[in-house]
This record gives sequence, C-alpha cells and structure tokens, in this order.
Amino acid sequence: MKLLAAANCFFVFLLFSAAPKAFEALAQEPAPSPTAATGKRPENQEEMQRKNFGIVIHGGAGTIERSTMTPEKERAYRAGLERALTAGYEILKRGGSSLDATEAAVRVLEDDPHFNAGRGSVFTSAGTNEMDASIMDGNTLKAGAVASVKRVKNPVSLARLVMEKSPHVILDCVGAEAFAKENGIELVDPKYFFTQERWDALQKIKEAEKHGGVGGKRFFISEDGRHGTVGAVALDKAGNLAAATSTGGMDNKLPGRIGDTPVIGAGTYANNQTCAVSCTGDGEYFIRAGVAHEVSALIEYRGMKLQEAAQMALDAVEKLGGAGGLIAIDKNGEIALPFNTNGMYRGYVDPNGKFVVEIYK
Repeated sequence: MKLLAAANCFFVFLLFSAAPKAFEALAQEPAPSPTAATGKRPENQEEMQRKNFGIVIHGGAGTIERSTMTPEKERAYRAGLERALTAGYEILKRGGSSLDATEAAVRVLEDDPHFNAGRGSVFTSAGTNEMDASIMDGNTLKAGAVASVKRVKNPVSLARLVMEKSPHVILDCVGAEAFAKENGIELVDPKYFFTQERWDALQKIKEAEKHGGVGGKRFFISEDGRHGTVGAVALDKAGNLAAATSTGGMDNKLPGRIGDTPVIGAGTYANNQTCAVSCTGDGEYFIRAGVAHEVSALIEYRGMKLQEAAQMALDAVEKLGGAGGLIAIDKNGEIALPFNTNGMYRGYVDPNGKFVVEIYK
C-alpha cells in the first residue's frame, strides 16, 4: 500500500511539473476556425461584414413594356432607383438603422415625379391627389401609417412620426395632416403634386370610360403604362429589419379609397424573427390575402425559405384575380423580388456592394 501511494504521488508530481509546458504549447497554437466544425472554408472578415446588412427597393409593378419605353424614360427610372438605393445603402454602411435607411430610400422616390408616390402621385376620379404610406420596425413590431393625405410632401416620414410620436398605428386625411402640422412635418400646396403626365393619363381614362371602359386587362394601373407604389426593405448591421411603402394609389380611384399600402400586414410588414416585406399591386387583393404578413408567417410556422414563401403569398393574390409584386429581405440577408406582371421597377445591392437595377421581367 505504501509503495502504491508513493507511485501515485510521483505521477501527480510529474503531471503538475509538465503542466506549464503543456499550457504554454496550447497558448501558442492558433485558435480553431469558427467554421472548423462545419468543414467549410472560413469567409474573410470583409465578406462577412458585407453580408451583415442589405437593402432592396421597388418603384411599382405593372404593364411595363420595352416597346413603349423611350431610352430617356428608362434612364430616368434607373437613375431614380439608383439614387434611392444610394440614400439607403450609405446609411446602412455607416452603421445606421434599417428604419432610417428605408425611410431615406422611399423619400427619394416620393420626390421623383416618375414614380407614383409623393410628387408623382396619380389622380383620383375627382382630379385630386391622395397619398398613403406606412413604415414598420421589425425589432419592436411598432408601425405607423397615414392614408388619404393631400398636402404632406413626404408621407413616409409622417407615417414614421405616427409610429414614434403617437399611440396609434394609422391616421388619415385631415387628422393626419393636423398631426403633421403639430409636429413640424412639411406641408405643401396641393399643386406641388400636379404632373402633366399623370393628368393626361386621367383624361385618357375618363375618355375611355365614355366609350365603355379602359381595356380588358385588369391591372392596378392604367393601360398607358402607369405604375404605382414605391417601397424599401432593409437589414442593418445590428440585425434589425424594417419595411416602408408609399403610394399615390390607383389612377381614377374614388376619393377616399385606401389600398394595401397603409394596412400593416397587407402591404407592409417587418419582424426581426423572419423578414421585411413591401408590396405593390392590386391593393384590394393584397389586403384580402394579407400578403406581407403571410410571407412572414410561412417562414415562421412552416419553415419555408424566403423565396418560396414570397412566391406562395403572391400566388394567393393571383388566384384571387390580382396582379403585382413584392420585395423582401430576411434576417439572414437573403432577398426575394417576385412579381406576376410584365415588369417591376426594382433594385438591390448585392453582397459585393454592386448596385443592381432592373425593370423588365
């Protein structure tokens, strides 16, 4: 027994006397790769940083034909989309929030008369401009929206103010504009929203109505190639998602008509656990199908990938008889841009920082 105890003591002595050298050797070994367990080649830090954020935008979907698009107009549309992408992407690059990025991108499109939102809004049947907008924070699930505003230069900014400075989600027309005035949001004369192209489009529809209609196709825009709604979705470096949407609505709509844009879950939705979505199309159908939330629900409850979920939600609109499209980005930075019309004004920034702008199918 004494010999065994002595042997054990000698072993323990050897173990502890060797320990410093063993620990020193371990300290000198390189740290294991974070992806060693998967067997995948680790990405460099620059690539990982770029994939940590992203932005997608749209400027409406509809009967967009190459044959009716002049080179000058196409350049103008593409330039507008690129300006919007730049405004949002620069914010994200600097570490800014997805809320700031989506609002900034949509404001650019609201100020561009080529797009059916803000300054380029279409006319109602009464010859007025009535605009809707919304924004949603995927981190808190807070949202704000405005409907049927006539004097707000940038409706998306008023929607954000409703989210952050009021206990409500939606304010409309006179009440929304009173709230805007109280909080310093810029109001303009309704003449600011007049554009000759939009006015001429309304007159063509009015003339066609006298002769039995505006054509056989049931798109949410008029047959002269007008399009509607702008939007942006973004993921920031903090992992927060946001979505924003703004529109002038439908050509020749009845005064007071409200589409899917300000309806949270129909035209706009964001949830950090799933994705952010902004829609464009036949608003009545998008409301009935609850499209924006449906994309999120399919990911959360059925485990679908973003592209599959986005397409399934849009297919539900088509089954009801509607047309349009949507943009989406998920919590991993994956994107989807499905549409079932001839084209959709859209753009995004790829993982390498390259701007991609597309119009046709």
